[in-house]
Amino acid sequence: WPLPEKLIKDFASKVKELWVIEELDPFLEENIRAMGVEVHLGKDRIPICGELSPTRILEAIQGKPFEPQIKYPNPIPPRPPNLCAGCPHRGPIYALKKLKLFVNGDIGCYTLGTLPPLKALHTTICMGSSVGMTHGMAKVMGKEALGKLICVLGESTFLHAGITPLLNAIYNRSNATVFVLNNWTTAMTGAQEHPASGYTAKGERTHAVDFAELAKALGVKPENIREVNPYKIDELIEVIKEEVNKDEPSFIVTKDGPCALLRRAIKSYNPPLHVDEDVCTGCRQCLELGCPALYWDPSKAGEYKTADGKVKRRKGVAAINDLLCNGCGLCYQVCKFGAIKGETEEIPIGFELQRPE
Repeated sequence: WPLPEKLIKDFASKVKELWVIEELDPFLEENIRAMGVEVHLGKDRIPICGELSPTRILEAIQGKPFEPQIKYPNPIPPRPPNLCAGCPHRGPIYALKKLKLFVNGDIGCYTLGTLPPLKALHTTICMGSSVGMTHGMAKVMGKEALGKLICVLGESTFLHAGITPLLNAIYNRSNATVFVLNNWTTAMTGAQEHPASGYTAKGERTHAVDFAELAKALGVKPENIREVNPYKIDELIEVIKEEVNKDEPSFIVTKDGPCALLRRAIKSYNPPLHVDEDVCTGCRQCLELGCPALYWDPSKAGEYKTADGKVKRRKGVAAINDLLCNGCGLCYQVCKFGAIKGETEEIPIGFELQRPE
């Protein structure tokens, strides 16, 4: 920006018709028309809502449904987007699901918590909206909101648009609980730095925001500010349950949980875990985590013996892809039968980190 007017006019003069195909609003189309260039096809045919694909564009241009020239006997299996193996957001979102809270979500990787099998987030509007919506709901519901309501957003979203609505909630004496998932970077859009990452956009060391101190400065009482390990499920559930039942603003932030792909923050991953097929009951509880390293193996269906010698039947067993597993330890905690094991008897929870110097 500004648009290269001469280049556009030169191009338009060489074609019989000028088509402008763009997603959402007719931004380019309107600016090109304002140059005095005739646009022969634009938002009069191209959908203004939704994501464009070759099929949608072809249907819009032709004005009729697309007829594929090749018809496949079986549809392509769906592959919905998913949190990465070892993602620090998975534990908190799983904890929110288990507590059956109404969760106002926000914009970031954790937005995937709206999808199966996690299905823990109920709203996602725009950056920072989760805090304001939770405050509004809490004011309307009053004490009825206690133990039922929370919002969740990432630290970069919180820095961008969550501080002012939190200040508003504190100022207006709300009982809103704000849960910030700190993964040390702006992960969803490419691991860009932000004021809490400890690095500038040029990679230079700089001051990093302390979220607990920031919440305290805004007016959250120190006893209502909690730092939690995102890989310890029992701790997460206990802390969240305590804070959502307080009749005043509370603030939870994850600690020691950088993005699983942020190599500068993780000193080493853990050895992959595995499923002991002799112990697995096929309950599928671990699959509720939605980890891409976990999958279902129906070939192991049939009878099996329990530890006390009883014979039972199962429809299959859970399995772990050791090429994807980085040993975060979440599934080990979820399995109540002790079927998920590691190389050693003691399973590490989370990763060994290396902090900015």
